[in-house]
Amino acid sequence: MSEPPAQSQTYPGRTADMAPEPHDEMRGYEGRGLLSGRRALITGGDSGIGRAVSVAFAKEGADVAITYLSEDDDARHTAGLVEREGRRCFTIGGDLAEERHARETVAHAARDLGGLDVLVLHHGTQEPVKDVREIDEAQLRRTFEVNVLSLFWIVQEALEHLGEGSSIVITGSINGLRGNKTLIDYSASKAAAMTLGESLAQNLMDKGIRVNCVAPGPVWTPLIPATFDEERVEGFGKQAPMGRAAQPDEIAPSYVFFASDRMSSYYTGQTLVPAGGEIHPG
Repeated sequence: MSEPPAQSQTYPGRTADMAPEPHDEMRGYEGRGLLSGRRALITGGDSGIGRAVSVAFAKEGADVAITYLSEDDDARHTAGLVEREGRRCFTIGGDLAEERHARETVAHAARDLGGLDVLVLHHGTQEPVKDVREIDEAQLRRTFEVNVLSLFWIVQEALEHLGEGSSIVITGSINGLRGNKTLIDYSASKAAAMTLGESLAQNLMDKGIRVNCVAPGPVWTPLIPATFDEERVEGFGKQAPMGRAAQPDEIAPSYVFFASDRMSSYYTGQTLVPAGGEIHPG
């Protein structure tokens, strides 16, 4: 993709206000029935990677429920893309940092879908700082409530519906593998999320539920202009060895791989790192 110009948005960001708009609709992607008849809950599925994953799952034959914070337009657009593939899509708005809502979201998704086979935990938040002392209690709690605590609540509820052959995919981050000098609390939370995935993989193995993580590098999504200042957005991703950020469409196939028992039945507790050439052990 061409380097993005300087820009900023109000959190949590809108796809339509990005320049250039990301490639997140999986145009040209051809499904092979890898998720035929599966029912997936995708948190943070309204835009960016979450949107691309939702559409890819639909093209592979899955019905989906997506969660979002407040981005109604993006959520409706994603639902339309899924329905265009002949699959069902349910949208659930609200803040997953609230335990009651997080737990109710799972119940609503399972009810609407008629069950649950795949859980993609993709939602997240970040707020960069220049000095660690800028991170006050409110920011620290918010980061960990969204990025870590909610994962526990959602998984606990989802286990009432998941069974043999089910798959959980957690979105980590390259920053959770090697840290980031300005995304300090975010990096710590993503490291926690990925270690949670490894622990769940061991804990749920006897139940036949696989748990894996995807840890992307820089990806052009609404969260970038919504959380970084204009100077940092300009040329975003050029630090990657490939010299550019990824498009969401380039990341989504990793989730299809982990969600599909046909493709990854012998994988659990693993991490895929689509990071444009930055090497990390998975």
